[in-house]
Amino acid sequence: MCDDCGCALPPGGTAQAYSPSPRTDAVPLLRRLLEGNDAQARHNRRHFDAHGVLAVNLMSSPGSGKTALLEATIDALRGEYRIGVIEGDLETENDAARIRARGAPARQITTGTACHLDAAMVHRALHGFPLHDLDLLFIENVGNLVCPASFDLGQHCDVVLLSVTEGDDKPAKYPVMFRAADLLLLTKSDLLDVLDDFDARRAESHLRELASAAPVFALSARKSLGMQPWLDWLRERLEAR
Repeated sequence: MCDDCGCALPPGGTAQAYSPSPRTDAVPLLRRLLEGNDAQARHNRRHFDAHGVLAVNLMSSPGSGKTALLEATIDALRGEYRIGVIEGDLETENDAARIRARGAPARQITTGTACHLDAAMVHRALHGFPLHDLDLLFIENVGNLVCPASFDLGQHCDVVLLSVTEGDDKPAKYPVMFRAADLLLLTKSDLLDVLDDFDARRAESHLRELASAAPVFALSARKSLGMQPWLDWLRERLEAR
């Protein structure tokens, strides 16, 4: 976990329980960090709006299938919309290479030890990115169910993925992330027939307990199952812009 987003702070907002050198200024520093991030996010959003680009932030734990979903989405919408991707990972260009292989422009952000993307990282990635040639920009955030939910990137929509190989209680255990969702995708749904410990109805129930009205779609990008509601959801938002 990184030291600059507040995730290393214990309850109460100081580092006294974990550090031999307590930082009593941690909360004011975190507040200034988030305020600066929000200002940069508004700037990013103005860029997107000026070019008529819909920006969608994808968040999930590692291995939920974000990149596979993007590959299938690019294939399905090819010739209909112009799509670009910003990829966030601690290391490697693996995911960006997969996207480029599908013929879509992609820029990789390697965050090092940071467990999330922030608005400044996204802004730097936008330099040289062909926004004027895009209709839809996906931002694939770092795999993490905690910190990414706290940082506005300038996106218009937040989409959270929950793989059926994870527990169906994740919305209850990570409420900040799931409460932020404009859409919840239950991924790898082709495995439901062989899993007996994931109940899609229970996962949705936990989401509703957070007072969220976000739609919930089950799909499998690898098997091309249940993709249509997701694609239609994107089309509706693109047409609205």
